[in-house]
Amino acid sequence: MRVLILAAGQGKRMNSKIPKVAHKILDKPMVNWVIDVAQKVSEEIAIVLGNGFEIVKQLIDPSIAIFEQKEQLGTAHAVMCAKDFLKKGDNILILYGDVPFISKETLDLLQRTHIEHNNDATVLSVVLDDPTGYGRIIKNSKNQLIKIVEDKDSSENEKNIKEVNTGIAIFNSEKLKDALDKVKPQNVQGEYYLTDVFLFLDKTEVIQLENNAEVLGVNDRIQLAEVERKIRMEIMKKLMLSGVTIVDPYSTYISPDVEIGIDTIIQPQTFIYGRTIIGENCEIGPLTRILNCKIGNKVKIIRSECELSEIKDNVKIGPFSRLREGTFLEENVKIGNFVEIKKTHIATNSKAQHLTYLGDTYVGKNVNIGAGTITCNYDGRKKYETFIDDDSFIGSNASLVAPVKIGKNTLIGAGSVITKDVPDDSLALGRAQQVNKLNWVKEKWKNNLKGE
Repeated sequence: MRVLILAAGQGKRMNSKIPKVAHKILDKPMVNWVIDVAQKVSEEIAIVLGNGFEIVKQLIDPSIAIFEQKEQLGTAHAVMCAKDFLKKGDNILILYGDVPFISKETLDLLQRTHIEHNNDATVLSVVLDDPTGYGRIIKNSKNQLIKIVEDKDSSENEKNIKEVNTGIAIFNSEKLKDALDKVKPQNVQGEYYLTDVFLFLDKTEVIQLENNAEVLGVNDRIQLAEVERKIRMEIMKKLMLSGVTIVDPYSTYISPDVEIGIDTIIQPQTFIYGRTIIGENCEIGPLTRILNCKIGNKVKIIRSECELSEIKDNVKIGPFSRLREGTFLEENVKIGNFVEIKKTHIATNSKAQHLTYLGDTYVGKNVNIGAGTITCNYDGRKKYETFIDDDSFIGSNASLVAPVKIGKNTLIGAGSVITKDVPDDSLALGRAQQVNKLNWVKEKWKNNLKGE
């Protein structure tokens, strides 16, 4: 089976310069939700783009074939633009870039029914209390589709039907191709409706979906927020049932690809996005944001930001720490308040507790980084590395000007500017000699009072 995703719509009701399918749900573009589930059921995927072609193209895996619908002439026309993707002998699954929560289980059922019953097409439907805006399903007593009538073209009796078309369907590719050639824009919109192809197929079966949440579509920003809230609650329920404590689900945001171990506590106002993995017995938050991180067991992160970082067991981070791309913290590391780290490896039992910047740095075992220490890794053109070996002590307000190597068991005096390598077991001082001018302040104020 092949999968074709239709994502060419303008999304006028979003009132945005950004294409609708590029808007994010839990920090993940809507179209990528659809692509992810498509990749679970097929290796051959294509997508039809139109509005915002270049923007959406940047979000898509290069392995996915892209077709362009230059004119917005309806869903059947969108499929026509990808006719080369319809291969004889294959089945084709049609998905939509703005229907992001369809599950693999539902698609498996759709495919299984389609194959076992040798259908020309198999359509997914749903029953809605308010079917306004959706195409109505007209079928016979054997659950065979007679036709689908779009809302704007339906009669008063047809408008009372609550079973509607989700748009998701599997077709015999060859029969779909033949049917597309027969579709005409004979409707209020003057468009080529994909629903009209069913008029030219002999055997179309309807499968009614029970979980309406799977086919929630997004047409405006209000629906975007509503859809995110619903799926967010589903994610929270699954995590809590699996053994994760979420103190306040209503203020917590967790992406669907996140994995969290048992007995981990997620505090309020926490945002965990991307393909983040969190171990067991951790405490995350409050007021914390994590993106694409791998976090071990018994880690505590409070009021901090972590992105594209790896954190081993028993690490403590925060409050007000920032871990940027390329940070790697080994076991028992402590990162404290107002510490920023980027492309830095910190080994076991080391700590940077206050007001520090470490960039492009290796820090060995049992190292203490004093308050106010910075690695000066950028000269305006290039980045350079700093190496701090095991058991060293970096005094407060030290500036380590890269490239520089600090040896084992060294001590860097507070306030030093270090520009040269420091050998093992050494004390390094790099500061001007202190000068005390006696009575200078007293004389200055005396002269000021005289008006001098």
